[in-house]
Amino acid sequence: MSQTLTEIFEHYFDFWKELSEAEVEFVCANTRKVSYPKGAYVHQGPLDCIGALLIRSGQLRVYTMSEDGREVTLYRLFAGDVGILSASCVLDALTFDVYIDAEEDTEVLLTDAAAFRRLVEGNIHVRCYAYELATQRLSDMLWKMQQVLFLSADRRFAIFLLEESAQNGSGEIHLTHEQIARYMGTAREVVSRMVKYFNQEGWIKNSRGCIKIIDRQALEQLKGK
Repeated sequence: MSQTLTEIFEHYFDFWKELSEAEVEFVCANTRKVSYPKGAYVHQGPLDCIGALLIRSGQLRVYTMSEDGREVTLYRLFAGDVGILSASCVLDALTFDVYIDAEEDTEVLLTDAAAFRRLVEGNIHVRCYAYELATQRLSDMLWKMQQVLFLSADRRFAIFLLEESAQNGSGEIHLTHEQIARYMGTAREVVSRMVKYFNQEGWIKNSRGCIKIIDRQALEQLKGK
């Protein structure tokens, strides 16, 4: 198991070659495989600090929540991504709490928070990696909040379709209006209105649970206006 973990971590973590043999053994001993069924709570904001997650398969949604229960999706994590904000208690400069749910049946490698803290405190390479990744995620979150606060619904929808298409490597987006609304941080009615509008303009063609991009150039122009 340790050898398998070593091979996996060496592939994904630039800092791995900077660890001592003792640190490698320590990380492997404190990492376990965890499976989350679709819809499961992975990290519950200020109530949790589970550790660092390496997603092996599936998909996680990272979001924030207002006092009245409104959710805004900040970003999603896919196979090969690392979740660092689930270990925010380890990084003293981070005070932003997020929630994480499994959008699909998901398998992760979870390094316990206490072990990850010891690694961060004892190895400058790991500490730099952790803060660099956290900064990247915070940048993603800021971009999402800017979209929610300052961009029009049609421009946000165009951005979403293009980003989703790039992520999937396909011109078809297989999501329901409700899922899109959750990812965009808006109402389902707004998504339905945008789908109808984009259909009328000939930019997309939709069927049940699927949106096909027809005029990518038009979406790019709308995205960049």
